[in-house]
Amino acid sequence: MSFFKKLKSRMFKSSSKIDEGLDAIVQDGGEEEEIVEKPVATVPPVADPIPEPEPEPEPEPEPEPEPEPEPEVYEAEEDQTPAAPVEPVAAPKPVQFDVDLTAPLTEQAVPEAEKKGLLGRFFGGGAAARTVVKRTLDDDMLEQLEELLISADMGVDTALRVTANMAEGRLGRRLSVQEIKELMAREIARIMEPVARPMPLYAKTPQVVLVVGVNGSGKTTTIGKLASQFKAAGKSVVIAAGDTFRAAAVEQLQVWGDRAGVPVLTAPEGSDPASLAFDAMTKAQADGADLLMIDTAGRLQNRADLMEELAKIVRVIRKKDPDAPHNTLLVLDATTGQNAVQQVKVFQELADVSGLVMTKLDGTAKGGVLVALADKFGLPIHAIGVGEQIDDLAPFDPDDFAAALVGLDR
Repeated sequence: MSFFKKLKSRMFKSSSKIDEGLDAIVQDGGEEEEIVEKPVATVPPVADPIPEPEPEPEPEPEPEPEPEPEPEVYEAEEDQTPAAPVEPVAAPKPVQFDVDLTAPLTEQAVPEAEKKGLLGRFFGGGAAARTVVKRTLDDDMLEQLEELLISADMGVDTALRVTANMAEGRLGRRLSVQEIKELMAREIARIMEPVARPMPLYAKTPQVVLVVGVNGSGKTTTIGKLASQFKAAGKSVVIAAGDTFRAAAVEQLQVWGDRAGVPVLTAPEGSDPASLAFDAMTKAQADGADLLMIDTAGRLQNRADLMEELAKIVRVIRKKDPDAPHNTLLVLDATTGQNAVQQVKVFQELADVSGLVMTKLDGTAKGGVLVALADKFGLPIHAIGVGEQIDDLAPFDPDDFAAALVGLDR
């Protein structure tokens, strides 16, 4: 199954919400309209014309030869030998034909189905008609579309932007549900296209990737999936289990590490996570690792003490490399809805977030929040997740996401 099909099938809570809402909006004040779909006639390919041969250049006139002296003429004796007789040529035999060419032409019988097919091709026969409900795009309809997008957690500003772009040049036109879906998906993809970028990889090693987020956002699982994928791509990866306050997080990372063949560095429960991060950088440098992924404890953005601990990790690893961390990934839980906007704002100020990963899109009707994040912050969206399996985390594709969000088949 392609990731788009998986994304569309698992984002049913988001897409069905918009699906049902669009159906209700168009039915409210819409009218049935008959659409005739004519079969497309196949046109045989036109052969390329044979180029006319270029005229050959006229040969230059040869110089006239000098006249030879005329030979002397002597009178010969008259030839007395009689000429041989000429035999007469026989007339050609007439060609015999098996068909009487003088008989009048008769019309051959053509099956009735073929006659109808020929007439249909000439006069447009065979066209299928179906009924579609369409509604005129006006201010009332736009207001309903805005409310629908806001209910999908797209946010007020982003919802207004999407509907305004949809209405541009189309007010007064009659639109069906399918046409509205196509317009909506196009405008959503346009907003998200600039932020759809993979996590950058640098030549400097080890490249330090710090992974942050609130409790239960899916950081540990995301680190395991990313490490497995980088390992499969030929990169050497080291994981540091920096969530030293939750034993389950360390065990979960060790499971992923064993599965991917990636070493996981741990510390005793309750140890200083900044000290573990420093030791992990030392080992990654000694081993020549390409990537060092540092897990951190889940923390709420309103806990100042936990936020200060995160700032300490950043200060400590910068003693080993002033440019570290080279990537700071913020993992967001799609089920938190508009609360994700506040999380991005706080973590960006504290940890200089460089990119986003959105998880749990398969369990929410609030997938529109990712559109709001792209519109408001413009941070790169590296990947999205729709499940617990390793292939349920994939690079972000704006067209696929927009189509899945509105329930549009691609």
